[in-house]
Amino acid sequence: MSEIYDIIVVGGGPGGLAAGIYGSRSRLKTVIIEKGRPGGQAATTEEMENYPGSYDHMTGPGLMKNFADHAQHFGTEIKRGLVTELELNGPIKTVRTDKGEEYKGHSVIVAPGAEPRILNIKGEGKLRGKGVSYCATCDADFFEDLDVVVVGNGDAAIEEAQYLTKFANEVTVIVIHDEGILDCNKASAEKAFKNPKIKWIWSSVLEEIKGDELVESVLIKNIKTNEITEKEVNGVFFFVGTVPKTKFLEGKVELDPQGYVIANELMETSVPGVYAVGDARVKYLRQVVTAAADGAIAAVAAEKYLAEMESFREQVLEASTPVLMAFWAPQVEESIQAIGVLESVIEKSGNKAALVKTDTYRNKKTSATYQVTSIPTVILFDKGEVKGRIDQNITAEAVEKLLQNI
Repeated sequence: MSEIYDIIVVGGGPGGLAAGIYGSRSRLKTVIIEKGRPGGQAATTEEMENYPGSYDHMTGPGLMKNFADHAQHFGTEIKRGLVTELELNGPIKTVRTDKGEEYKGHSVIVAPGAEPRILNIKGEGKLRGKGVSYCATCDADFFEDLDVVVVGNGDAAIEEAQYLTKFANEVTVIVIHDEGILDCNKASAEKAFKNPKIKWIWSSVLEEIKGDELVESVLIKNIKTNEITEKEVNGVFFFVGTVPKTKFLEGKVELDPQGYVIANELMETSVPGVYAVGDARVKYLRQVVTAAADGAIAAVAAEKYLAEMESFREQVLEASTPVLMAFWAPQVEESIQAIGVLESVIEKSGNKAALVKTDTYRNKKTSATYQVTSIPTVILFDKGEVKGRIDQNITAEAVEKLLQNI
């Protein structure tokens, strides 16, 4: 593809879709590359009660469709594809899919999401899809009037257990903690405790899933007594956390030991012009609302980055004459005085170079790229190359000497 996008978004979950909305609305050419149906995990969550404004019968698929429609309304392109290769260094980034499709852009927002954690309990792999599930919304109707167990006790586990009671005859939650202790929020816990179809097995873990072609029973171990009991069930639902889908990002951006992308409050990764949003980044809370916020922040940060890079390219890198780039800040008196010195020397030299004033607060990327750690700093560019610099002590004599390099 010959066209160059302003923003390439890898992943079409709530974070990626929100980035598309904000990017396109800012008149930036934006594309989202998603391997499946837009929406990510949120598109498999039937009840969406905790997204602001969605308390009244809003479903995950319905909300995600709204997100996608909203993004496309402003001009976001949504392409189908599995991203397998990235080239992120330099001003133009390249994204490739497993089908050989290639996308080029000035910035990239990665939103690959996460997937359910596999515990590798005996029988889990063998019976996956045969009674073992990781998505209540996807599979609950297969267990109508049957008995199931839920492994996990966080927000997702308890919310999904509640959903399962609409179909199953009985839902038993296996909890590793002592009686009455759950890791979910209090509102969900209170609601679950009042549900007559939810039963509890405390201080226990799932030891084994048994069955030939389908799940027939489970072995449950009490961690205090080591006693193992067998319970006849037809299904096992796991909700024990997630694993980030960041394998393709290894060696491309900085990851933490668990594989989550490290990003700052602007969603910036370790690579300039590359941002990370949603469940795949290091964060405190992984919810639709926080993923959407991540996407909005990343798109706005990318917009500022692109504007700064375009200005720098036009005024400095592509300038027809040498450029003295002055890094200054209006609150630093020495930098204001330095501007006067520079203007005077340039005029005396017969305008041998142009002066570009750069506010370090508004141009953080450029300042970081050229390791500007003190104000004022002056860097001389000629045909896009650095010919010399002066840090802090900006005198007429020093500037005149610097201009001798061109």
